[in-house]
Amino acid sequence: MDEKKIMQVSALESGTVIDHIPSEVLFKVISILGLDKIDTTITFGFNLHSKKFGKKAIIKISERFPDDDDLNKMALIAPEAKINIIRDYKVVEKKVVKVPEKVKGIARCMNPKCVTNVEDNVKTRFTVLINNGAVDLKCHYCEKITDQEHIEIV
Repeated sequence: MDEKKIMQVSALESGTVIDHIPSEVLFKVISILGLDKIDTTITFGFNLHSKKFGKKAIIKISERFPDDDDLNKMALIAPEAKINIIRDYKVVEKKVVKVPEKVKGIARCMNPKCVTNVEDNVKTRFTVLINNGAVDLKCHYCEKITDQEHIEIV
């Protein structure tokens, strides 16, 4: 029997498609990118079939294009996400999020006694560790490791 391909989410005229998001972090990605506060059309699919993940999520954002800061934040919780830039219903650019080696000021240290949680003027600094495909953050100051499940973007 032939397998039929069915488009599960409608086409986008101009904007960004973020694909290959693990379903369990979809709403974190929406929050991190501030998509709950923009006035353009956003479509998302949740628990869509994926050969690689089993289930995945996808976000389509009309008339908005992510900057490097957005991509760095997203890479911490969805390191295998793929970005497609769309113009006139065509993919004009493809990007793969890249997990940075170090991050500053975009995540919170989970150690409540860390200087970054006690002093207002000290920005967080982390070394990024990849552990079995998951992203962990090692604090520069207290050396506490925050696993991917507990990463809190600020």
